[in-house]
Amino acid sequence: MSYAAFKMMHWPTGIENCASGFITHRADVVPEIPPIQADDMESEWPARKGVGPVPNLVVTAGNVLEVYVVRVQEEDNRASRPPSEANRGGVMAGISGVSLELVCNYKLHGNVETMAVLSMGGGDGSRRRDSIILAFQDAKISVLEFDDSMHGLRTSSMHCFEGSEWNYLKRGRESFARGPLVKVDPLGRCGGVLVYGLQMIILKAAQAGYGLVGDDEASGSGGTISARIESSYVISLRDLDMKHVKDFTFVHGYIEPVMVILHERELTWAGRVSWKHHTCMISALSISTTLKQHPLIWSAVNLPHDAYKLLAVPSPIGGVLVISANSIHYHSQSASCTLALNPFALPVDSSQEMPRSSFNVELDASHATWLLHDVAMLSTKLGELLLLTLVYDGRVVQRLELSKSRASVLTSGIATLGNSFFFLASRLGDSMLVQYTCGMGTSMSTSAHVKEEGGDIEADTPSAKRLRRSSSDALQDIVSGEELSLYGSTPNNSESAQKVFSFAVRDSLINIGPLKDFSYGLRINADPNATGIAKQSNYELVCCSGHGKNGALCVLQQSIRPELITEVELPGCKGIWTVYHKSARGLNTDSKVGSEDDEYHAYLVISLESRTMVLETADLLGEVTESVDYYVQGSTVAAGNLFGRRRVIQVFARGARILDGSYMTQDLSLGVPNSESSSSAESSAVSSVSIADPYVLLRMSDGSIRLLVGDPSTCTVSITVPPIFESLKESISACTLYHDKEPEPWLRKASTDAWLSTGVGEAIDGADGAHDQGDIYCVVCYESGTLEIFDVPSFKCVFSVDKFVSGKSLLVDTFVREASQDPHSGNKSSEEVAGQIKKETVQNMKVVELAMQRWSGQHTRPFLFGILTDGTMLCYHAYLYEGQENITKIEEAVSGDNAVDLSSMSSSRFRNLRFVRVPLETFTREEASAVSPCQRITIFKNVGGYQGLFLCGARPAWFMVCRERLRVHPQLCDGSIVAFTVLHNVNCNHGLIYVTSQGFLKICQLPSVSSYDNYWPVQKIPLKGTPHQVTYFAEKNLYPLIVSVPAVKPLNQVLSSLVDQEVGNQVEHDGLNSDDLHRTYTVDEFEIRILEPEKSGGPWQTKATIPMQSSENALTVRMVTLFNTTTKENETLLAVGTAYVQGEDVAARGRVLLYSIGRNTDNPQNLVSEVYAKELKGAISALASLQGHLLIASGPKIILHKWTGTELNGVAFYDAPPLYVVSLNIVKNFILLGDIHKSIYFLSWKEQGAQLSLLAKDFGNLDCFTTEFLIDGTTLSLVVADEQKNVQIFYYAPKMSESWKGQKLLSRAEFHVGAHVTKFLRLQMLPISSDRNAAPGSEKTNRFALLFGTLDGSLGCVAPLEELTFRRLQTLQRKLVDAVPHVAGLNPRAFRQFRSNGKAHKPGPDNIVDCELLCHYEMLPLEEQLDIANQVGTTRAQILSNLNDLSLGMNFL
Repeated sequence: MSYAAFKMMHWPTGIENCASGFITHRADVVPEIPPIQADDMESEWPARKGVGPVPNLVVTAGNVLEVYVVRVQEEDNRASRPPSEANRGGVMAGISGVSLELVCNYKLHGNVETMAVLSMGGGDGSRRRDSIILAFQDAKISVLEFDDSMHGLRTSSMHCFEGSEWNYLKRGRESFARGPLVKVDPLGRCGGVLVYGLQMIILKAAQAGYGLVGDDEASGSGGTISARIESSYVISLRDLDMKHVKDFTFVHGYIEPVMVILHERELTWAGRVSWKHHTCMISALSISTTLKQHPLIWSAVNLPHDAYKLLAVPSPIGGVLVISANSIHYHSQSASCTLALNPFALPVDSSQEMPRSSFNVELDASHATWLLHDVAMLSTKLGELLLLTLVYDGRVVQRLELSKSRASVLTSGIATLGNSFFFLASRLGDSMLVQYTCGMGTSMSTSAHVKEEGGDIEADTPSAKRLRRSSSDALQDIVSGEELSLYGSTPNNSESAQKVFSFAVRDSLINIGPLKDFSYGLRINADPNATGIAKQSNYELVCCSGHGKNGALCVLQQSIRPELITEVELPGCKGIWTVYHKSARGLNTDSKVGSEDDEYHAYLVISLESRTMVLETADLLGEVTESVDYYVQGSTVAAGNLFGRRRVIQVFARGARILDGSYMTQDLSLGVPNSESSSSAESSAVSSVSIADPYVLLRMSDGSIRLLVGDPSTCTVSITVPPIFESLKESISACTLYHDKEPEPWLRKASTDAWLSTGVGEAIDGADGAHDQGDIYCVVCYESGTLEIFDVPSFKCVFSVDKFVSGKSLLVDTFVREASQDPHSGNKSSEEVAGQIKKETVQNMKVVELAMQRWSGQHTRPFLFGILTDGTMLCYHAYLYEGQENITKIEEAVSGDNAVDLSSMSSSRFRNLRFVRVPLETFTREEASAVSPCQRITIFKNVGGYQGLFLCGARPAWFMVCRERLRVHPQLCDGSIVAFTVLHNVNCNHGLIYVTSQGFLKICQLPSVSSYDNYWPVQKIPLKGTPHQVTYFAEKNLYPLIVSVPAVKPLNQVLSSLVDQEVGNQVEHDGLNSDDLHRTYTVDEFEIRILEPEKSGGPWQTKATIPMQSSENALTVRMVTLFNTTTKENETLLAVGTAYVQGEDVAARGRVLLYSIGRNTDNPQNLVSEVYAKELKGAISALASLQGHLLIASGPKIILHKWTGTELNGVAFYDAPPLYVVSLNIVKNFILLGDIHKSIYFLSWKEQGAQLSLLAKDFGNLDCFTTEFLIDGTTLSLVVADEQKNVQIFYYAPKMSESWKGQKLLSRAEFHVGAHVTKFLRLQMLPISSDRNAAPGSEKTNRFALLFGTLDGSLGCVAPLEELTFRRLQTLQRKLVDAVPHVAGLNPRAFRQFRSNGKAHKPGPDNIVDCELLCHYEMLPLEEQLDIANQVGTTRAQILSNLNDLSLGMNFL
């Protein structure tokens, strides 16, 4: 394997930074939320009128940036909620539901270190929006703003302070403890970025009304302009005599921006703390950006050495809070006060007494935000929320009061969103959006009322639904009822009124990180007979994720495997449909909304090759083909409901029938319009159908169109040919109807004079009491690739786009786009030169299927899907953009073509409608097939509580719409699927039916335990402890794993366990008085749990628990196969390696334990029995079985043992100088060993001489995290991931001269992953299409890829490539670096460069291609794809097939 590909398969989910700001809308324009009248509160407390404007939430996870908008829902309009949005948290402050909705998300070529929002400042009604400032490793800063015209972020400025001309900023240092830190002035006048430890970059913000040169946006887009950065300069903090800067912030209430810096004057260390403990100070600098001066205006000294964070106190109080591990200090120019949090807090001199908080807490690693101007919320390292109240008089803070709130998730950041919400970001658990209200509780009665409200969290959703919707762990904590009444301060003095906070969790974002270890096991419903790609979906990944109380097992599956209810063999099926039947006897007297979703289906129509079957879908599926009036003599093209489900329409090749239940009420034959000769009628049959009540659109096989128009009063249908299509030269390649309804038609907003364009008549009809039925549009795509949208039934063209086929990133109405705006108009000549080849490929590319749908929900926008002839799926999301320059453009465009009636043209066009292309990350497109084009897209409104569409074909996939974001999940378990429909009846609740190409009809349900709002379907099993390592026992389908649970113990008990048993000396309690001994101390207690997956998919069962001894840590658990030398048989045992952690005075020891699982079947109680235990010197950090022997890494030795059935006897050892072995891998008799500091060793074991010998090693100092072998045919390579987030591939080549006669491993490739890889798993790759005919066991089939998990919660793959493919993709990759506009201006080549962090490193070859960059190729417009392929010297089809083969070969789950 000289070449490899790197591909992410699941992007990071652990959120590191969060911030709030008005990114997509202005603070003064918030159309979404009408104000809600608050209850009458205390008179001095300002009554809150509603939730006010809610800013956007911006989060980053690894290299992923996401912008969300918070959707608030008032109590009354429950009707319009989609079925999936379970109402979380009850009703609070008049709000019944809040959800996060995705606006845009990006994968950046770099990890975001810190983030800040540059606000518009002042709140003086300035018409500016906020911008996002991102800082990247070393010293790169990008400022992004939201651009309405493209509905996404664009870079407004970039500031780079690295490279040769800025090297002097580093002052000779190579590595720095942390990346750049960004903070901004609260009024948005400037920002500061701390880089290289002591260099402060000041970013000066542009004044209001100042745009970039030639930027006419202020006039163009309704006057909205975002905050921008004008210039930047550097202040060296060394010159201000600062040695070690810990944090800085900008404070409120000064005329100029004032920056307060927390720094250490003279450093101290643990051994000196008792003498030198108040070493920190703060300095306030007034920043004058115009003069570039920064005078010191005040400072405060003698802050504790462990102070680490500054928190600016909002106006009107001002000043700054300094947070240290054991105390909190408030300082302003005029006043200061402190609060000690625990007995470790020391006053500066012993004479003073510090005010102490009522309970003990440690605040290191805390995060904080302001809920009110005088109440801050802090989250501790144990996941508790604390409320800190500043008691003040005027502007003087008199004292600080701290009170406990309730437990929550372990946070990595908190952001307050508006005045009613805050977001808890977490890297270790699920992140949560919480609503809070604050009341004043002077009398007990009001607080009791709030108490009930607080206790009502999650009460109204049934528990099963709650388990599925919510992230199990995070909520259980909040729900468990601890401290439900939240007092902001204790009422110890009469004048401070009491603030009572109540919280409700409203939404959560799933996180599967940090993945510490995972194992690959069979799913419960695995199919033993599956082969090929279907076999892959038999497996799932069981991952150790989270930490402490957020610890969980995550069960990940790349593909969906529905739960089978029944299956029948049904060969030759072409399509299936389920239809409703509402009898007219007034069954629908109950409220329309309630019944609509829960109504059962009445009939199932199955179309076979030459006939149609009809089944009743009551309790049992019984065939009623003979007794109904359906057309059953031939196959059906489509079936559906009309007239509010009172009638069924069935369309077949030559006609259609309308049925009422089982009786036919009308029979239509699709004859020939007079204009055509009768001969052509023979050829023309119905090829595709789209139904939108009361219209049915038919596309005939000759490319013409028929529209069936229904009359609701008589329930009859008439056939028409829209006049605009009668004289059409060009045939239509695909068309669909789009019904724009609930809760209010969305497209009406897209026309400039919205209330006129839809016609006043309709509006009046709607007011008659029948509610608005919405509008219907017809979307048509011609053979030439033009897409048009027509209003039905008037067939006025409201929107058209040229070259829809090419897949441009934005679709804009042709009449709006002006010449200069078109990026492709300039290079016409070059296109002509490229020759005929290109034209041909574009010409025979056409759209074969279209769908447009807007799923239910308050703020949803329509999606538009198109499938091209080569299997490419185009997906667009609609949005509105009101540009003022549109009107003139239309008139100019029209005047050239005087045939068009100008007034009708401009009045009804959707000038403000645009579509933005959505990337489909995990979707593997299907190669073009010559099969007759059947309809592949089926839209579903509710399958197991989710909505979206299902794509049939050779690679079926689910497209689920969650938070206005498409989640694509493949379904591989049945191979190709020819037809799909939903089924809702007594026995199958919101389920589905599909027919496989092998001719099986399966009735299924979606597994309800998994959550699908994630890159992969995931099920979280909370453990209430930290999982460390997991392994899989295939025979019994069990998962043994190491879990540690924190336990609180008295100090003397902990001390006595630190005694060295061999020496037996007693611990002297000299430094401890008696009450110190009664203090408690938290230690981790380890155990091995053996879990079994639940058959029904419920919570997993703990089958057995093996506790470890006190102060013994289990380090590794593995299933090993040992050869028993007495019985001459192989035994599979569970092996555990442990270490005693007893402090630095005791020599390290460890135990190796062997257990047999499920041997004695007579007694199921003792599933696990210990067969062997032995104590060894040194920690046992890794175990593996090698050809029937057990290989143990114990401290500095590696020892190979043989197993006699009763004991382990050493047969060979190797004294490598490893300090601590992190991983052992074995292939045949080769051993790969990774050490925490000494890189990797490659050993071999020879049976005859019984010796372990070193073949080669890497001479570099690499801090290994994990290792594995990579196998490509007959080539063996060694892969290692390190602490600098790199992956390196080594090989052993004793014949090469540079390998020093084979002593040294040579580098084959190196790559920067950008996340800490913690585990590699070697999995066999599927042989891909081109190699199917290769002989079994040949090079091509014996290929293994490495699946890896990271601490960010991402999963990816490193896979071998053959040279030809590699060269092609590498050349393409180099082209794409320039061809693709990269978000935030980051360079992918720089990101993927090996990072050595200042250590000497000889650069290795660049033999890994980056699929993260290559996936942008499919998102380019078709013309550019062909152009780039041409420059690379290959074809588009070849490139796409290579990329496709790669992603197919990696479908492991």
